[in-house]
Amino acid sequence: MLLKIDHVSKTYGKDRKKALDEFTAELSAGVYALLGPNGAGKSTLMNIITDNLRQDSGSVLYDGENTAAMGKRFRQILGFMPQQQGVYDDFTAARFLWYMASLKGLSRAEAKQRIPELLEQMNLSDAANKKLGSFSGGMKQRILIAQALLNNPQVLILDEPTAGLDPKERIRIRNLISEIAFDKIVIFATHVVSDIEYIAKEILMLKQGRLIFKGPIDELLLSISGKVFETVVPREQAEKLQTSYCVSGISSLAGGIKVRFLSEEPPKLPDCHSVEPTLEDVYLYHFNE
Repeated sequence: MLLKIDHVSKTYGKDRKKALDEFTAELSAGVYALLGPNGAGKSTLMNIITDNLRQDSGSVLYDGENTAAMGKRFRQILGFMPQQQGVYDDFTAARFLWYMASLKGLSRAEAKQRIPELLEQMNLSDAANKKLGSFSGGMKQRILIAQALLNNPQVLILDEPTAGLDPKERIRIRNLISEIAFDKIVIFATHVVSDIEYIAKEILMLKQGRLIFKGPIDELLLSISGKVFETVVPREQAEKLQTSYCVSGISSLAGGIKVRFLSEEPPKLPDCHSVEPTLEDVYLYHFNE
């Protein structure tokens, strides 16, 4: 099971702005976090993989075969959850999944087996006959994950599956994704770094259409080792630090203000010490403008 994105590029508009620039990566089973700010090219990449959009150059291969040439055969092993919660409010959860199963070409026997399984897996069995218009944001996200899993895909693409959810729902969905990823290639696009910190096999960082990093989280954290610092300063000095450095955290203490910030070189500040970086530090380091 290998998905290869090979030198894929895509431009838009008269000015030929590059949404993707020679993107290349090989993905096997596991969760890959596609990390980057809005406009980095994440949605463009996912739409190219799902064949909703055609690239200008490059190719997408599954086990060595071009996915565009595979056509329906590739769609049969593909699951996609879009970012927008595009559900039919008048449909019940069960009817929506039956409808999606029909669109995906599942037989009646297959759908009859898969739909109850997925409703139970997504903790939605009790809501099977409730209309989607009455669902919470988290429940809608779970029903969209369920439709993406109907055909038991080998490649699963999730676009911001935890966007706008409260912490409890985010953790629930995060754990669900981790559970189903053992035998699938899962691409999890997000800009919420805490969502992928514990479940991602590798991080793919996109910036202005270019892949700037691909690797495990530990390797990513190591890349900015020695560049994250903390110090405790008076309030007026804390404000000054924010104009001089990229600050990732501020908290009040009895003795002053604790400031966490990024710096290429050790700053000449009293009681300043280096600390272990987090994914949020890495995100700010690469994407803070």
